[in-house]
Amino acid sequence: MFAPQGPTLRELAVQALSSVERGYDLLAPTFDRTPFRTPESVLTPVSRVLHELGPFGSGLDLCCGTGAGMDVLRQVCRERVTGVDISAGMLAEGRARERSTPTAPRVEWLRADARSLPFGPVFDLVVSFGAFGHFLPRERPGLFAQVRSALRPGGRFVFPIVAPARPGSPGYWALLAFDAAMRVRNALWHPEFVMYYRTFRLTDVHAELTRAGFDVQLHALPELGRRPDGSPRCRLVVATWGGRGPR
Repeated sequence: MFAPQGPTLRELAVQALSSVERGYDLLAPTFDRTPFRTPESVLTPVSRVLHELGPFGSGLDLCCGTGAGMDVLRQVCRERVTGVDISAGMLAEGRARERSTPTAPRVEWLRADARSLPFGPVFDLVVSFGAFGHFLPRERPGLFAQVRSALRPGGRFVFPIVAPARPGSPGYWALLAFDAAMRVRNALWHPEFVMYYRTFRLTDVHAELTRAGFDVQLHALPELGRRPDGSPRCRLVVATWGGRGPR
């Protein structure tokens, strides 16, 4: 549908009627030829900021998919890079495309649920790209607590967040329609496929990270443009875990 070797409309429909895990297992072989993969236009400015903040020892890509964020971690981490995803199919695709070099950090791919991470405080950096729509707002405090538990004191949780579409704009109506369609789908069909674009708002996320014990800073990503009012279209959230408990 998106490219000659991408998924067909029928394949996307079957995926959309599956669970999140099964849906991504089905999509995995063609995922990198869809718009759902985080593009280089986003990865490059994030990598720039992480180079300024780093280097780091070990890094975790939360909900890594086929590994777009893993490529960023390899650039800024010296020791170990770990990708975690619930989809075995996505992990298999990432492993198959793995390219190792003598100077690269050790790379691991692990199947696990981000809401129940199998780690102690062993990471200096956690990143995530495009995955937060798969978590309902009520799940975010637990998710952020899991990230906190996987970070060493002083470790950072980093992810880009796009400014909301201007009310009344084509993008606004498109995302509103998508989220409405997903709510209808999940009301009528099981298992659910949780993916909502409009529930991950910067104001809410900032407050939740602060309550979880993170110190939060925002970095503009000017490479991704500005809105008509001059504010950045995309910011990078840098949440630092200081070793304190939730507030």
